[in-house]
Amino acid sequence: MPGFQNGANVMCHFIQITTISLILYLCAGFDPGITHAQTLVINDTNGPPFTTVEGDGFLDIIAGKAFKEAGLTLQLIKTPPERALRNANAGIDDGELTRIKGINKTYTNLVRVPEKLIEWKFVALTRKPGITVRNWGDLEKYSIGFIRGWKILENNTKDHKNVNIVRSPAELFSMLDKNRIDIALYAKWMGLEIVRKKNIQGIRVIEPPLAMREMYVYLNKKHSRHINNIASALKKIKENGEYQRLFDIKVIQPFNQ
Repeated sequence: MPGFQNGANVMCHFIQITTISLILYLCAGFDPGITHAQTLVINDTNGPPFTTVEGDGFLDIIAGKAFKEAGLTLQLIKTPPERALRNANAGIDDGELTRIKGINKTYTNLVRVPEKLIEWKFVALTRKPGITVRNWGDLEKYSIGFIRGWKILENNTKDHKNVNIVRSPAELFSMLDKNRIDIALYAKWMGLEIVRKKNIQGIRVIEPPLAMREMYVYLNKKHSRHINNIASALKKIKENGEYQRLFDIKVIQPFNQ
């Protein structure tokens, strides 16, 4: 029965090919017992020394470790601050890396990780020697600039008349360097890093800071199941001394060289 024999040969050949394909697939790295880490896309409005293009900034490392400990993979993307909040709130992106406490009162789909990621010092930077600033009200006498979407700065200067709102740190510090504004409002360490990297001369930080705020990771509510795990991981990193060690290396030491 040649027809039957040929059919049997075809079926046997098919089984062999299927078996070989399955073996190759498994050897390529597929393991049904392994659960691959979920990737969360988080908006990052920071810059060096906190986050860098190379991914070796202080927060790149700390947040990356915390997410990994929580069984997640962190992917940071750069988005303008105002748009970043809207995207995270809408679920287009998965969250925000650093925002002040209470931002979820306005952006109600965001859930805060209760363990703080970092504390920011919001400061005034200037080149002019005669300027002194002790509070938000003192800024009214000067032309100031800051980046759109930084809510703490927007909220505390909304009645000021001479305000320049820009889209990027590069634009802000270009205005300061060209004396187009008296004062740039920014986060202390990131501002100092820009001044250092761009070799902008004569810029100083006015102390004390206008405000100090704890900054938190926020996730869209669809990822709220991860909140406690990320918080626990951050707390562990602080308790074992790794947080302070990396802060000294990545943030403090470059300014002491």
